[in-house]
Amino acid sequence: MTHIITRLCLRDTACVDVCPVECMVLGQPESEWPWLYIDPDTCIDCGACVPECPYEAIFPEEEVPTAYEAPSGVWINNTKELLPDGQPFEGEIDGNPVKLLNAKQLQGGEILDLTEDIPANYDFFTVGPGYDALDT
Repeated sequence: MTHIITRLCLRDTACVDVCPVECMVLGQPESEWPWLYIDPDTCIDCGACVPECPYEAIFPEEEVPTAYEAPSGVWINNTKELLPDGQPFEGEIDGNPVKLLNAKQLQGGEILDLTEDIPANYDFFTVGPGYDALDT
């Protein structure tokens, strides 16, 4: 199993800096691949990325929540197709500068099935740009 980055990812790259095998890639183009992605073939499941994510967006695949209860004010980031009521956002979240193409701030208690984000992590490296996104 690998680790999975979910739509809670707001494109902070602290996780990339600590990855010992460099298996994380910032999605490009952002309109199609809105967060970071973990290469399942390269990830060694060390878990170094998990505590580094300021948005708690990374989970071991078998622990991705099916009923994530959002704390008040948490943001999600996704494509316009999957998050049609999202809006561009530029500002600070938890003291970190953030610029997103399509985001939404959640109300406390909203329930999300984050397992829906698992296929995108695999797709990024199989049908998406994968490591070629580093060249853009």
